[in-house]
Amino acid sequence: MESTIVMMMVMTRSIFCFLGLICLLSSVNGLLSPKGVNFEVQALMDIKASLHDPHGVLDNWDRDAVDPCSWTMVTCSSENFVIGLGTPSQNLSGTLSPSITNLTNLRIVLLQNNNITGKIPSDIGRLTRLETLDLSDNFFRGEIPFSVGYLRSLQYLRLNNNSLSGVFPLSLSNMTQLAFLDLSYNNLSGPVPRFAAKTFSIVGNPLICPTGAEPDCNGTTLIPMSMNLNATGAPLYIGRSRNHKMAIAVGSSVGTVSLIFIAVGLFLWWRQRHNQNTFFDVKDGNHHEEVSLGNLRRFNFRELQIATNNFSSKNLLGKGGYGNVYKGILGDSTVVAVKRLKDGGALGGEIQFQTEVEMISLAVHRNLLRLYGFCITQAEKLLVYPYMSNGSIASRMKAKPVLDWSIRKRIAIGAARGLVYLHEQCDPKIIHRDVKAANILLDDYCEAVVGDFGLAKLLDHQDTHVTTAVRGTVGHIAPEYLSTGQSSEKTDV
Repeated sequence: MESTIVMMMVMTRSIFCFLGLICLLSSVNGLLSPKGVNFEVQALMDIKASLHDPHGVLDNWDRDAVDPCSWTMVTCSSENFVIGLGTPSQNLSGTLSPSITNLTNLRIVLLQNNNITGKIPSDIGRLTRLETLDLSDNFFRGEIPFSVGYLRSLQYLRLNNNSLSGVFPLSLSNMTQLAFLDLSYNNLSGPVPRFAAKTFSIVGNPLICPTGAEPDCNGTTLIPMSMNLNATGAPLYIGRSRNHKMAIAVGSSVGTVSLIFIAVGLFLWWRQRHNQNTFFDVKDGNHHEEVSLGNLRRFNFRELQIATNNFSSKNLLGKGGYGNVYKGILGDSTVVAVKRLKDGGALGGEIQFQTEVEMISLAVHRNLLRLYGFCITQAEKLLVYPYMSNGSIASRMKAKPVLDWSIRKRIAIGAARGLVYLHEQCDPKIIHRDVKAANILLDDYCEAVVGDFGLAKLLDHQDTHVTTAVRGTVGHIAPEYLSTGQSSEKTDV
């Protein structure tokens, strides 16, 4: 009798453990198929299979994974649902799998500036939570699916610079939340519906009907609610005009005047650049004279070669987009980190070098990385920093022993103090533009130090943002900066 009771208790406990495991898997993985396959994993693997990935950015997408939240280019919610998919500028080709419509929790899709072809999935309207969709600068063809109009939460839509054809879908007029729309440079035709978007562009579609009253135009005339302007003040979309010839004449005159101003501006810019002094005068890359710039020491290249054992791979501390960082020991036994810029003689290297030196000379704070000095020759540009014995947050989080919560809190507060100084106490304020775990360094006492100012921008305090070409590290760029090009202290945070 006792053995029977014990067996029943064991079976009951096993059943509860099994049910608990099922609940745990459901909470972690979202929706599971009867075979225990995560639908989101399956959809993402279908997307990967339909694309050609020359740079291997999707290599860690694994069909056998429990959930996709640790994959590159994938963003998940706190409930472990996939809400973001972003692989811009990765030279991807192939087609976009219709399985993307199974990722029904998606809010952001960024696939711009690739070589993707084929049609936009016809059921794209199933992604009812989508807020940002950017498929620009690809080779998508065919019509814009009518179901796009079902994306009632969509605020930002870019389909420009593709090969889309067919009539403008009237369903676009149903998208009441749409704030930005760009359908320029396609082969769309027919009348233009009334958009709710405050800003939109449809230039570069030669078959559109400006008024809807043209002989070859079928459908109802719908005049756009708003039009954005080009540099000359002329609308990108020109509606009804009572005097077409006058518009052409005015446009030609404005265009001619603009060309003259541009030519004069280019000439003045060239003359200024031709006459201006270089950032540092480099006459002899091997001189031994010690030169200072403020409190910065100018190092001899041979000195840094010896310090790093000729930039030995054994002394490599890390790699970045602009160069490698090496550990070095100077002649006075000072331990330093030497950042050797790639393509030091190129224009991009010159700009990055100058930016970093200027920004660090402006910002001096205990939670900001200070600069010991620099070395510059015709072919090399190097920056010398204090050596951070605990590396970066990215590397330290993987090391042993595990950091306790008091140290983690100190690191977080230190990094925040550094950013507050850049944003609030510098004049003009400094926008870092590449804040990530790899750029927050830790000294001997695990004090956080914000580093790598090569992408930083100056901004007057009365300005809310600066519009630039998007720069930074894929996976760490704020979504609003990636989609608008507008960077501010908020995109740093």
